[in-house]
Parts: sequence; C-alpha cells; structure tokens
Amino acid sequence: MSPTSPSSASAENQPPEATDPLAWRQHIPSLASAATGIKQASNAWDGVSDSFCDIAGWPVDEKGYAEGKVKRDAEAWKHVEVFLDRGPEVLVGVRAAADGSDYVEGPISDDLYRLRGIETTLQRAGQLRHEWNQIMALMDASLPGSRALYQERAEEDRNSDGWHYADELSHQGPALVRAAEYLTERADAERPPQTERVRAALARSAPGNRGVPSEAPPAAPALSRVSAALASSPSAGQRTVGPGVPTEPSARAVPPPTCPSSAPGR
Repeated sequence: MSPTSPSSASAENQPPEATDPLAWRQHIPSLASAATGIKQASNAWDGVSDSFCDIAGWPVDEKGYAEGKVKRDAEAWKHVEVFLDRGPEVLVGVRAAADGSDYVEGPISDDLYRLRGIETTLQRAGQLRHEWNQIMALMDASLPGSRALYQERAEEDRNSDGWHYADELSHQGPALVRAAEYLTERADAERPPQTERVRAALARSAPGNRGVPSEAPPAAPALSRVSAALASSPSAGQRTVGPGVPTEPSARAVPPPTCPSSAPGR
C-alpha cells in the first residue's frame, strides 16, 4: 500500500467549502430572505403611518407614530445583521465570478451597477454595530447591572440610525441576490459533465461504501444420490478406513505354490 501524501490527506480533511470556489452560494437564500424582510417592514409601516398624521403629514398621534417607527426599525435591523454576517462573502464571490462583459451588457449588468455602493453600506452598518457593542461592553464594565436599564433605549437608538442602511439594502440586496443566482447557475452549466465511470468511482469512495465485502461465491452443487452412493462404496480391491473413504488398493493375494503331483508309477 502506497503511503498517503500530506497534501492529499489535508485535502480530504478539509470541509467542502474550503475547496469549493462557489461555497458562498449557501448564503444566497438567507440574503434573499433578509432583503424581503426589510421590504416587508417598510411596507407595513407605510401602510399605517398615514393614520398617525394629518392631511399636511404632521403626526397627530405622536406616541403611536413613534412606536410604529421603533417597531419598523427593530425589524429591519435584524435583517441588516444578516447582510453584515453573510453579505461580504457573497459580494466577493460575485465579483470573482463575473466577467468584464457582465458589467457592460447581459442580464445582470444593471444589478452589478447597483452593487457599487453596497460595500460602503455594509462597512458603515458594520461600524454602527461595532460601536454599539463597545457601548454595551463599557456599560457592563463600568456600571454593572445598568445594561438592563439602558439596553432597550440603546437598541432603539442603534436601530433608528441603522434604518438608513436598511433602506439602502432593500434595493442593493435584491441586486446582489439576482447576480449571485445567475453566476452560480452559469458556473454549474459550464462545468463538464461527469462520466458514469467517474460517478461510480465517487460512489465507491463515499464513506458509507468503504470496506463492504463482495458477495460470497455460489455454493458448489450437491452430489446426486447416485454419485454419493458410488463415492461411499469401495471399489474392488479397495478397503475403507471409514465410511466412503477409500484407501489404496491392496495387493492381490498370491496362492502358495503347489507341488506337482507325482507321476504315476513313481
């Protein structure tokens, strides 16, 4: 058996995403859901915001108006954090998979153009989250127990500041998702198809198929009754040690020599 090289052993131990150049595709559904969530939060607020205002657009129910905005901002920020966690990896993958011609013409040229500002949006939203985390850590260190008193208000301030980035991602996010879906589908179509032989080899090398013994050979056919009887009965000139086990044929008994009869008259 030839020893396994360190490079091949390390490649086998790596997770699939470490060797798959399109591993970022796993985040596309999450980003699509986050973009839809931001849009739904915005539409839900737009549907009721007018009821809190007069004809000129000024709030007449300031409490209801403020609570509605707080709810919208909090719902939208949850989806912004999804983009912060997974968007940068997908953005890098899209830029690596896109060709120069994709930016000039084609089905995703407009989407790629919309992505020019998404990196800035993610950076600024990420900075906002970083600052809020620092405030919470400082509050825990300097005033133990104060977080329970001020966290809700601090979250409202963060979410309110983050609504601007959520609104931008409601337009940039779907563009990123559409471009990512198109490029991954194109990459799959351009991959050469595997032959049946390669598929079979991959199936055999799967972890669940290793070390499976081959099928046992068929049993020898049983002897017929006649053959068994012939095999168990000793042939002429043979003796048996046990049932059906013949030994070497014994030498024929030679009769002792006899003297010739005396001649008459002798």
